[in-house]
Amino acid sequence: MIFSASGIVALIVVIGAITLAGGSSANDKGVAKAMSAAGCTLKTAPNKSRKHVTSLTTKIPYNTVPPSNGSHYFSPAIWDFYTEPANPIQVVHNEEHGGVILWWGNRVPESTISQLRSFYNESPDAMLGTPYPALGSKVAISAWTSPAGGNGEGHVAVCPTFNEKAFSTFRDAYRGKGPERFPVDTLTPSS
Repeated sequence: MIFSASGIVALIVVIGAITLAGGSSANDKGVAKAMSAAGCTLKTAPNKSRKHVTSLTTKIPYNTVPPSNGSHYFSPAIWDFYTEPANPIQVVHNEEHGGVILWWGNRVPESTISQLRSFYNESPDAMLGTPYPALGSKVAISAWTSPAGGNGEGHVAVCPTFNEKAFSTFRDAYRGKGPERFPVDTLTPSS
């Protein structure tokens, strides 16, 4: 009987650890609340594939815009804050590793891009910033979360402008929680 009780306790501990590692509903609710307060539209979409492709020109139909999960190029993009668009099918690999991506459209004012750059510079590990022209005058933040090794789900918030509180809440809830995890402090700029 003692062994049964200790087995149940161990199972509860494992389930709790998996839930915390993959992101909890409390985290999701906090992100949803912060994004809503900032006027953002938050979408969470289940991932169906972690397939690697070998061509940067492969057409992949993603279930979020910008992409937050799914098939992707076999090599991630270099962690950085880009001035020219990084290839989205490569950036999705960064999300698989637990990265959070900052995106902005081609009509976003330079002052907002400067705010995004400052936000990135404050905590650049496992972060990538890139133009995404199709967003027009909007900005976005995305991540792919999962219990380690699972397919998980993608999260993307599209916003009318940058909101530091909302973006910090999103980053802090989802960074480092991708399906193929690396320690956040190893995902450094220019690596």
